[in-house]
Amino acid sequence: MAQDDGITLIDTGYLRPRLCAAYLVHGDGGRAALVDCGTAPCAPRVLEALDAAGVQRDAIDWLLVTHVHLDHAGGAGPLMQALPNARLVVHPRGAPHMVDPSRLIEGAKRVYGEAMFERDHAGMLPVDAARVVVAEDGHVVALAGRPLRCADTPGHALHHYSVWDAATRSWIAGDAFGLSYREFDNARGAFAVPTTSPVQFDPQQMKASIRRLLAERPAAIRVAHYGIVTECERLADDLVARVDAMVAIAHGVEDAGERHARIVDGLTMLYVEAAADHGVDDPARAVADVLGGDIEINAQGLGVWLDRLAKARGD
Repeated sequence: MAQDDGITLIDTGYLRPRLCAAYLVHGDGGRAALVDCGTAPCAPRVLEALDAAGVQRDAIDWLLVTHVHLDHAGGAGPLMQALPNARLVVHPRGAPHMVDPSRLIEGAKRVYGEAMFERDHAGMLPVDAARVVVAEDGHVVALAGRPLRCADTPGHALHHYSVWDAATRSWIAGDAFGLSYREFDNARGAFAVPTTSPVQFDPQQMKASIRRLLAERPAAIRVAHYGIVTECERLADDLVARVDAMVAIAHGVEDAGERHARIVDGLTMLYVEAAADHGVDDPARAVADVLGGDIEINAQGLGVWLDRLAKARGD
């Protein structure tokens, strides 16, 4: 757990260290907001982090979830039960799934399988609709002395917003600004790749959202996976170029047999080459160790996107 300019990074403990972050934003008078929260099994760890940060549980006024994928919002139900004064801030498309998470649970079981779901995601709970605040584009969350503005940033998901903190001129961007794991940091700075996980990836929306984040001229962007990045312009250029490269890989095998395996191979090659260009030591091993799970999920998302395109064409 690390604090920077009144924002504390919390490692939610999902799957491995330094994979999934939540952010505790400190307002005036000891009041605070939590942005993202990990999965349901992560909730006890997040509560321990609040205690370690010296923030009383009844001082959490807001829990903002950038989108309702389970690694960001799966713990919302248990946490809302433990945070008596908090209200949940969620995108209009995501709000029904927080009140009734049954469809989220069914979808996650399809993606991860029953056994993995039970291990990593079990324990989701509904949130009382009376405590849910729907965040339209531009919605401002009134944290004491520190307003937080929500901006629609689709592309990874239609139900995704990012959170602008004017006090630090920084975004808390969930998955809208890709994945940037600290294991890839070196003298050349940070390394980032897009996240195209199922089921709502859209390349044009994703690139537009990246540009929207950059238009604010942020001093930093905090990503869920994982931590703070400051070379925002370079990373935005890298992400936009890699969205295009990933789309080209998917289109290149669209009608081929073993499509998923071919996309996985193409993404692996793309990321290894990019990591090598970034000066990462032993890039093939680093990509396999750190990005292996993301490659699988990204390939699934690209496959779903190809199927959606085919359906729209009437294929």
